[in-house]
Amino acid sequence: MLERQHPVHIVGGIFGRLDAEWAALCADASVQAAVTDWLVADRLADDVAAVTDFRVRALGPAQLLAALRSRDGAVTDALTDAVLRGLLRRAAGRDRSAALAARIVVQAMIPAAVRMTRGQCRPFGGRTFDAIGHMTVAALFEVACSGRIHTRPGRPAANLALDALRRVCAELATEREERGEELAAAEDLADTAPGPHEYAHAYAVRAAAAAAGLHAPGSAGEAGAEASRARLELLELVLDAMAAGTLSPADGRAIAWHYTTAPVPDAEAAARAGTTAGAWQRRRSRAVARLTAALPARAAA
Repeated sequence: MLERQHPVHIVGGIFGRLDAEWAALCADASVQAAVTDWLVADRLADDVAAVTDFRVRALGPAQLLAALRSRDGAVTDALTDAVLRGLLRRAAGRDRSAALAARIVVQAMIPAAVRMTRGQCRPFGGRTFDAIGHMTVAALFEVACSGRIHTRPGRPAANLALDALRRVCAELATEREERGEELAAAEDLADTAPGPHEYAHAYAVRAAAAAAGLHAPGSAGEAGAEASRARLELLELVLDAMAAGTLSPADGRAIAWHYTTAPVPDAEAAARAGTTAGAWQRRRSRAVARLTAALPARAAA
């Protein structure tokens, strides 16, 4: 989820202001010292110094971001995840360093935030790009400070983006539903067609599922038969299990890619995951068992 490409630069608006604020943070000697101390304490300083060609005591927020957004493939996923988990662990606190850690997390996630924002914009009506950008950044900051992400299995950046997108989708869905209040009178009619709430809920589930990679590769999206109530219920169950840590992102894909109108062949899914068809089938079987076992607790809640 953390981009290994050229960073996104947008002139003006919320993302432009974040970039300007970031430049000031990078120039602050106290911020650099804090970042260096964090990396040393987490025993990550030597690794980050090695991939950024900086001395340990010269490491600061700019070098940390370079490690999180490597463009040459020199940084491993393990190092990226370890650095991000360290930041998220500190962001869960209540002091000034927690706010700084959360701010660095947000900066690292800007490419994903821009993508999420663009995905929620509509050519007419609704909020502007900058307004949704503010909402997305606020959601990322709140999720980073929640203290939940760094304890979950799987890639922390993917979990962070998923939780943030679900918050944004929920807020936008509520807003769109409120704008459709004049349709509420239709609930008194003998019409079984979905109402504004159902459409808003389905939209939020499909958007969150897309961000989590739960749509089958090569599919045209969650339209037609894919948008059936049963399919939406399955996606919602998988998303909730991923959020609770019951399923990893790979577990969720193993279920969602298989139980659909056009299942991804196990050999193809395994190749995409870098494993064997047998291992992929065993993962799916275990994931289904965990999801099934979690259903009674979910119903009781």
